[in-house]
Amino acid sequence: MERLVRSCYKQGGYVFAKKAGGPAHGAGNERIARLASNENPEGPSPAAVKAAQEAVLFANRYPDERVDVLVSALRAHYGDYTFVAGVGMDGVIETLMRTLVDPGETVVVSTPTFSFYGLAAQAQGAKVVPVPRRADFSVDTDALIRAGKDAKIVVLCTPNNPTGNATSAEDVRRVLDGINGLLFLDNAYVEFSGIDYLPLMKKYENLVIGRTFSKVHSLAGLRIGYAFVPAWLQPFYLRAGTPFTVNSVSAAAAAAALSDTDHASRYIRQVKTWRKRFAAELKYPVLPSDANFVMVDVAPQTGDEVVEKLAARGVLVRSCRSFTGLSDHYIRVSIGEDWENERFVREANSL
Repeated sequence: MERLVRSCYKQGGYVFAKKAGGPAHGAGNERIARLASNENPEGPSPAAVKAAQEAVLFANRYPDERVDVLVSALRAHYGDYTFVAGVGMDGVIETLMRTLVDPGETVVVSTPTFSFYGLAAQAQGAKVVPVPRRADFSVDTDALIRAGKDAKIVVLCTPNNPTGNATSAEDVRRVLDGINGLLFLDNAYVEFSGIDYLPLMKKYENLVIGRTFSKVHSLAGLRIGYAFVPAWLQPFYLRAGTPFTVNSVSAAAAAAALSDTDHASRYIRQVKTWRKRFAAELKYPVLPSDANFVMVDVAPQTGDEVVEKLAARGVLVRSCRSFTGLSDHYIRVSIGEDWENERFVREANSL
């Protein structure tokens, strides 16, 4: 019966980071440095925990299909924008593709980058066109505009996963001016960059900015993403979305997390400190980063080799081999707690 499976799923799929366990625990490491998945090492804000505990008491009821508690909190926090939500950034991406893309239409993606854009587009039967970045991983805006001029959606991640670098607001504006379709700007890591793309929302009706509570707000396990969208798009997005997709506990926790600015600020400071320390203390080249991770060039070793060696020493990092268009001598390292970062530097420098 496997013949019934669509050809795009016969192989491939999203490649997950190495989980705690396996070689790490097998080598006798009871305390594992988890630096593979770009998570916030600090637990959720107490305000988010309290809101989640209160919300779970009413889990016998379906959640609000419009997620008004979260949308109201987002508007109070950011101002007069139009919002939609999803099950993580992935859910927002998937619903956006479902809303806009017909089979055979083109989705253009700036690569190397997060693979789920292409997977979600393929699920709609789209033609996915990758546009490689320059040698320094900056966006080739002219090439992106040429390829994406008549595409239904152009996807640009900034700061980019896994390279870490951000694209300027001016370059994003150039892309918006040069295409006829919609630009999806993935801002999952924007809080660590200091760049503000939101003024573009007031000027362009073909821009969607996606964000997540998984990183700076420590809610990766609750899977809550959201997006700033032009007003014309919201009703169609809601119509295309899976019913009751965002659960009430996650929505309540996320709404409360927005109010705890101290919690977010602590991790942002931690990230900025350790990006500098990694660059200064590692024996390997560290690429400039605007995110809560860095990409490290471990040549002449491969990324997979270094990942396995570090896992045996109780440090989990991400190999970049699965990122299409990226040479196999890079690893991605999240910013964790001090002891995790220190162990990574010590163990990586000893390889």
